[in-house]
Amino acid sequence: MSSILSIIYLIGSVTFILGLKMLSKPDTARKGNLVAAAGMALAIVGTIFLYESEGAKLHNYGWIFAGLLIGTVIGVMAAKRVKMTAMPEMVSMFNGMGGACAALISIIEFGHLAGNSGSAGAAAMIKIHQVGDMMEQLGTSSREFMEQRNLLQEMFKVDYRGTLLIILLGLIIGAVSFAGSVIAWGKLNGRVKDFAFPAQHIVNMIVLGVIVILAAALLIHVNDVYPLWAHGGGSATGFNLLFYGLLIVSLIYGVLFVLPIGGADMPVVISLLNSFTGVAAAFGGFLYNNPVMLTGGILVGSAGTILTILMCKAMNRSLKNVLIGSFGGSKSGAVAGKEQGAYKEISLSDAAVVLAYANKVMIVPGYGLAVAQAQHVCHELERLLEEKGVEVKYAIHPVAGRMPGHMNVLLAEADVSYDKLLEMEEANAELPTTDAVLVLGANDVVNPAAKTDATSPIYGMPILEVEHAKVVIVNKRSMKPGYAGIENDLFFQPKTSMLFGDAKQVLQQLVAEIKQV
Repeated sequence: MSSILSIIYLIGSVTFILGLKMLSKPDTARKGNLVAAAGMALAIVGTIFLYESEGAKLHNYGWIFAGLLIGTVIGVMAAKRVKMTAMPEMVSMFNGMGGACAALISIIEFGHLAGNSGSAGAAAMIKIHQVGDMMEQLGTSSREFMEQRNLLQEMFKVDYRGTLLIILLGLIIGAVSFAGSVIAWGKLNGRVKDFAFPAQHIVNMIVLGVIVILAAALLIHVNDVYPLWAHGGGSATGFNLLFYGLLIVSLIYGVLFVLPIGGADMPVVISLLNSFTGVAAAFGGFLYNNPVMLTGGILVGSAGTILTILMCKAMNRSLKNVLIGSFGGSKSGAVAGKEQGAYKEISLSDAAVVLAYANKVMIVPGYGLAVAQAQHVCHELERLLEEKGVEVKYAIHPVAGRMPGHMNVLLAEADVSYDKLLEMEEANAELPTTDAVLVLGANDVVNPAAKTDATSPIYGMPILEVEHAKVVIVNKRSMKPGYAGIENDLFFQPKTSMLFGDAKQVLQQLVAEIKQV
């Protein structure tokens, strides 16, 4: 590797770190994304024109630039055309492409491993026979010849298990990430429905066991199939079948892992699959001795893992259960039919009066806001209330929506000020002094049963404690339970009023009513 390319890779790695740091704050996130993208572009250009391997530079520039052009066009068109409500699907699909890329790298390097070992083995055997002929001419005894030959064989022997281990890890993780992300994409856009079958967890564990067994078999026999002292490596058909069998089983596990998971749990799944892709990319960095791939993969993998843990805590899930695919729809409908009593409705005019004459209003956005694409009219309501002297803030639950930060992205697209977005802890601290809360399409994340009912499927899940506000107005299409399949105790409390209808239409009507107050 040239000195210039090393410097380019160093700069690229630094931009990744700086970009990730900027992404941690909403007001610098856009700049951070551009910084990281610039570093990636620099690394790609440097690799294309400056990379050398054993004195040979990259060739086939036509294929390389054709791939770059096609990928760039598809990426730009997808990013420009996607609706903000469909952003989770696009993120999931892009993540899947990263996993597929990592798996393909492992497949290519597996082929290189076989080719390199075969050619090296032939060269080694030629060297051994040359030395043997010299020893025979010198009159060396048969016993001494065999001893020297065995010694030469050990000298030329190379252990391929380390390289193969990295290849297999990249293959497994990349394949799981790709298959899981494709299923997640389908579930998020409604093309794939939740599906679970009896003994789902046991089947998942069996499939994982098969993956481990196949990988172990490959590692155990690699030095028997590709010994450096064998002529050309010999036949390795069975060994190759094991490798591609491992690929197929890994893809199957990726499908089984995500298939039973419900939409409300997708933030955890997306962050976990994102970490898988990062780890798989890091293994690619090991294979190519590429510091940019390694750094980028480690950053994505570690950030995704940390985010997954935070998401699990926010949803009262354990990481162990996530890894075996044992959360999601399993508890759905557990107490959906439980009678909670009567609820009361509020008219649009009364809701407008409550909001207009409040000193402090907290808006709680949920997936219903995203489905209705009501973020812009919500911001209009916020501005209108502020014109009347009302303090307006937003309470953001970490798993609201269908991907980590879904509500943040949605509101940012509507130009809602970042400093108005309160995280769960901040919002809960301010709710007791809040006059009115407007819940828009959120359900389980505001259910008090998570704190009070030990038999509830969501018991222990941190929630937005909106019941501490003076008045709560909940906008929903109907009284249908949320994803957890349970009635929401909040809806039946004396201080809560229901405002039924599509979020966008209701907000538009509220804006019109408040203008008349």
